[in-house]
Amino acid sequence: MPILNHQVRNALTPESIGLIDAVHRTGSMAAAARELGVVPSALTYRIRQVEDALDVLLFDRSSRQAKLTEAGKELLREGNRLLLELDAITNRVKRVATGWEPQFTLAIDSVISHTTMMELCEAFFALGAPTRLRIREEALSGTLAALTSGQADLAIGVALEPALPKSVHSKPLGAIHFIYAVAPHHPLALATEPITDAMLMPHRAVAVADSVQRGRGLTVGLLGGQDIFTVPGMQEKLDAQLRGLGGGFLPEYLARPHISTGRLVEKQMQRPARLIPLRYAWHAASNGSEGRALQWWLKQLDNPMTRKALLERERSI
Repeated sequence: MPILNHQVRNALTPESIGLIDAVHRTGSMAAAARELGVVPSALTYRIRQVEDALDVLLFDRSSRQAKLTEAGKELLREGNRLLLELDAITNRVKRVATGWEPQFTLAIDSVISHTTMMELCEAFFALGAPTRLRIREEALSGTLAALTSGQADLAIGVALEPALPKSVHSKPLGAIHFIYAVAPHHPLALATEPITDAMLMPHRAVAVADSVQRGRGLTVGLLGGQDIFTVPGMQEKLDAQLRGLGGGFLPEYLARPHISTGRLVEKQMQRPARLIPLRYAWHAASNGSEGRALQWWLKQLDNPMTRKALLERERSI
């Protein structure tokens, strides 16, 4: 089988696909040979090589005009598609050689505004860069872990900053304000304020799971022994609390529109206000020459308005 594959690859080249296409367009081996400036016997030999390697007939030679068989039509269809892909790869490699990363992965904490992130991605794609973008939604310590484990190039929304490797740099993103909210039909909606921990204990808390893949992860704002409904991200947490499946702290920018329409009720807590500082982090190149995609994203994050929008921009409806 490896010998056959080797034969096929030697016979089925961009040049041979071009020869087959020329015969198909001109209707005969002789006409195609004239167009290509080769002798008919050489053209016929090359096409026979492809047929022998594939063990199929590409042309029906029962009439004077060379017509593609069904196998030949399929080969020409797929061959032309591959030629287009080869052209695209060639252009992509040339552009990547200018300093753009082939792929750039962002680890985004689920508290970050999805609307703002999609607008930034839209602006990036408008550059026409060859870099493919990938977004990983993370939570709590998983956001930084995705970066330090090599699964992401830039982490946005790092809540805690333990001792970082020397290769990882970080800057402040800002602080996000969390408020406690429940659905209007939740038992705590009419409870006397401020809400104490003792009042919270009998009621289920909705919590976002730490996305870190190893270790126990973090828990924030939960009471020992309290019933917990764990969800994968902040949007799911919002949905659960809108349904009255539990209570919990939500980013104010996510909760405020629903509080305004009466779908959520904000409750004042006995605990101090929750204002969580966040950062963004990335791998710094040893020679100080970061890829152009990373440079672009860091430039956007240098803008105070962008950082503010990432932490306060409500989702588009």
